[in-house]
Amino acid sequence: MSNVAKSYKSSDPVIAYCSEHTTIQSPLQAELLKETLDNAPMSMMLGAPEVLTFGQNFIRSFGGRRVIDVGTYTGASALAWALAVPDDGEVFTFDIDHTNYKKFGVPIISKCEKTFKKIRAIEGSALDGLDKLIADGQSGTFDFAFIDADKVNYSNYYDRAVTLLRKGGVIFVDNSLWNGSVCDPARRTEPSTVAIHQANDKIFKDDRTYSALINLGDGTHIAFKK
Repeated sequence: MSNVAKSYKSSDPVIAYCSEHTTIQSPLQAELLKETLDNAPMSMMLGAPEVLTFGQNFIRSFGGRRVIDVGTYTGASALAWALAVPDDGEVFTFDIDHTNYKKFGVPIISKCEKTFKKIRAIEGSALDGLDKLIADGQSGTFDFAFIDADKVNYSNYYDRAVTLLRKGGVIFVDNSLWNGSVCDPARRTEPSTVAIHQANDKIFKDDRTYSALINLGDGTHIAFKK
């Protein structure tokens, strides 16, 4: 499955070429990318820059201002969305543990106060946090959602995101090819692979959205709320 990879860890010339003609990073993004890859634990969790640029393009194209970001890690995705939304925009970023965000992301992102203040970092169970947004009456008020957290809850995160997005809102589900493992029925035994495969099936069959699974980064499943 050589064509399934994030650009920063792939030697495939096609992936490199596509990334070179897609990825645009601000200085803060480039700094956070380098800091994460050089120093953060489990740095391969970092979202592919080409996926983040593609997501920013969607947000900017329809004037998105409210974003759900499930899986903060060092904050690269939250930073991307905060740069894409307008000055009054909001990015709600969820993670069970914000240690890496506080250590690696905050010192860099906070260099730009205007961008940093758009990010609402919510530590704890993302499902609980999303359910709280729904309970608080915020269904149908978000424009964009990015899901890149624990894979066993992908379907649950997706369902909450569909509820919270407005009509025409867009969801990106990252790692939807899982290094190609979902393509091989013999490899669909490991819990994360099973969960991602089930989420892909769910999204494809969901009559609440239009969708497309594309070979971008480690696979990006894109859903558009009807």
